[in-house]
Amino acid sequence: MTSTDVLCVGETMAVVTPTRAQSLTTAEECILGYGGAESNVAAHLAEFGYRVAWASRLGQDPFGNRITDGLASRGVDVSLVIRDEKNPTGVYFKDPDLGQGAKTLYYRSGSAASRMSPWDFGAWSMEQTGWVHTSGINPALSETCAALTKYLLTQANTKGYKVSFDVNYRPALWTPEIAGPRLLALADMATVVLVGLDEAETLWGCTTAEDVAAILPSPRHLVVKDASLEAVEFVRDVTGEHTARVPANKVEVIEPVGAGDAFAAGYLAALLRGDKPEDRLALGHSYAAWTLGTRGDFRPGHGTRPRTYDPPPRTPRLANGQLAAKASTPST
Repeated sequence: MTSTDVLCVGETMAVVTPTRAQSLTTAEECILGYGGAESNVAAHLAEFGYRVAWASRLGQDPFGNRITDGLASRGVDVSLVIRDEKNPTGVYFKDPDLGQGAKTLYYRSGSAASRMSPWDFGAWSMEQTGWVHTSGINPALSETCAALTKYLLTQANTKGYKVSFDVNYRPALWTPEIAGPRLLALADMATVVLVGLDEAETLWGCTTAEDVAAILPSPRHLVVKDASLEAVEFVRDVTGEHTARVPANKVEVIEPVGAGDAFAAGYLAALLRGDKPEDRLALGHSYAAWTLGTRGDFRPGHGTRPRTYDPPPRTPRLANGQLAAKASTPST
């Protein structure tokens, strides 16, 4: 692997989606794609112009080929991906939102990605990257994946890289009672933490962004996303803690899957180039809004278009939270 700006580490699976707005129960034609939190971030960052690599495990199967070929075509370095001859690439199916909410059906038990472990770390040239991005999905996959996630965080100072950690709580994988304390401990070790306020309430009982900041005092950058309302960043430096808030974009939502990854990529792209907090939150919102307009996990074409943050007017923008939430981004 050549020197990279960001190394993204995590699971990616093949995705099967009906070609039209039909339930999987009746659909006769489907599209085969792929998706994963960290690889989505990698693809966005590569499109933005950063040198990005993605590391994981995939089966030695056509699904694994499709994923590596697809990410490589988007400019992501996949040379660190380990191809597993014994365990398959995971697959998930997307049941479209037909008025009762979209459903995602996962078939990942025993997958190659679930076999990731700290031993894989030795095959990755960590001294050649300045930043590692990972998420709370990985520690939920298996104990070896959990050990790898912790190892990535504990080795940051030794290897000289920084870590961004997207909490990405998945209730289908583990309960709040188990996930809450483990994700809190991992998040508090990271340089940057991204978490939805709804996740923080489920995991830790937090009801405000300030509540989250109180229980996560260590990350230099803490970003709390309050669904369709706003994103808040807490920046800690030698002068103390500083807060920035930027309202979410109003968009027509086609499908919410992938919007959180897009927000993370937009935010990180701006952070890495030195933008001020308000501008990096605004770019995160812009990427999320862009992705909400498609049924895919990743929507190309956003590119490096600049986004300038304008402070909201003093008069309330939203008549009431519930109605605004329906017209706005549900999850960024």
